[in-house]
Amino acid sequence: MPALPAIKPALRARVGLYSIGHAHYWNQFDGLLQRLIDYGKFVESQLSAWAEVHNFGMVDTEEKAHQAGEFFNAHNVDLLACHAATYAMSATHVPIQQICRRPTVVLNLQPSERMNYAKTATGEWLAHCCACCVPEIANAYTRCAIPFHVVSGLLGLPATPAISVANEATEKHPDAVNAWREIEEWVRAAGVVRTLQYGRMGFLGHTYPGMLDMYSDFTMVQGQTGLHVEILEMCDLDRLVATVTEEEKRAKLDEVKELFIISEDSPSDPLAKKPNPEQLDWSCTVAVAQEKLVREFNLDALTYYYRGAPNNAYERLQAGFILGHSLLTARGIPCSGEGDMKTAIAMKISDILGVGGSYSEIVSTDFVDQTILMGHDGPFHIGISDRKPILRGMGLYHGKWGAGVSVEAKVKTGPVTLLSVTQTQNGRLKMIVNQGLATDGEILRIGNTMTPVRFAKGPSQFMNEWFALGPTHHAAMSVGHNVDVFRKVARILDWPFETVSL
Repeated sequence: MPALPAIKPALRARVGLYSIGHAHYWNQFDGLLQRLIDYGKFVESQLSAWAEVHNFGMVDTEEKAHQAGEFFNAHNVDLLACHAATYAMSATHVPIQQICRRPTVVLNLQPSERMNYAKTATGEWLAHCCACCVPEIANAYTRCAIPFHVVSGLLGLPATPAISVANEATEKHPDAVNAWREIEEWVRAAGVVRTLQYGRMGFLGHTYPGMLDMYSDFTMVQGQTGLHVEILEMCDLDRLVATVTEEEKRAKLDEVKELFIISEDSPSDPLAKKPNPEQLDWSCTVAVAQEKLVREFNLDALTYYYRGAPNNAYERLQAGFILGHSLLTARGIPCSGEGDMKTAIAMKISDILGVGGSYSEIVSTDFVDQTILMGHDGPFHIGISDRKPILRGMGLYHGKWGAGVSVEAKVKTGPVTLLSVTQTQNGRLKMIVNQGLATDGEILRIGNTMTPVRFAKGPSQFMNEWFALGPTHHAAMSVGHNVDVFRKVARILDWPFETVSL
């Protein structure tokens, strides 16, 4: 499927970078300081591919540590990157985290895969002994209650600097590739947190009555994600529907015809028919208004549900929701039904990371194929579909009110990850993340999204272990195996993180 342009692109993380060293070395070994500073500049260039980087430079005294902490606070960084350039006393840089209280990634990146033992003098050795101080850093951070993570490996320079007597061209070495992949995940995770911190969640209507797992309070969401929750009324959307022009409606219908297959009658379900012109016209009208609502209220995500008196005007309005909310989800504004804020957050996290995030729940289990069918009656993230989604006209929405157009689709085959954001007994948000494989198995033709997923454990054992973790009954389905980067997001947010063990 073609990537649709984002209505609000995700924010880039701000990373505060500094190198550490031992001031006594600089007068003893000519060229060492500049060599280590150059290594730090290389780290800066690498990080700049994913983040806005604020490089303080070398920190080798307590005074500089205080200055660095203030520098990073002034730039409102999301993540600190401590480049262990050579041995450094922990007392000369721990004040950074005590002033700028941000998660820290310690970069233990050796320049060469091994030293040139025959030609290495003390000054050369000191350019390679970056790991020497990392245990000291870990001890000091732990005792000072500073959250940190260490990434060890090779620096990954493309060429050896003239000052070196060892081979430092390690760009393609597995220990460099893996280290930078992990560093990238930390930076992308920090970008997720920053985007949430400055984001706005629209809450249209109310939570589906009786779904206890869906209930969450708005202050808790803002307190633990930074997301502002904007409470919306159906009349806000109704007002915008009245502004939709024929030209806007035709343009939306053209977009829909390009992105979707307009179905014939379902071969199996008499409720699922070919959408009639009136249904398509209304869904496109509502879709235009939905995008206007997002732009007017500057939303980054939306959750919604409406249940009013039978046959009132807003019932007809909500009957046109699924198409427009699927289009918004594919454009970086994830929309979750049934008033499920927590799954909207999971969908937003997935979307920021560029891995989709489609609204899902357990549909059924196929004990022949050993798969669990995951899906919902919409909305769907079009960007991760295995083919053009199908639009079906529904005679009714099961368990809900009204009738209209629904999306039938399947996530592309291959690795997938379910991200569930749930809530603990003490009110903390928690991630539950499970990896699986989307298969090419059969799905129903009833106008719902549906993807068969095979997990490492059989369905019965997997479900027993998954449910024991206390998930909600919804989850965001993302493409790829993303447990590592989701874990990093949880760590920066200070959320509990669990998964069904393999």
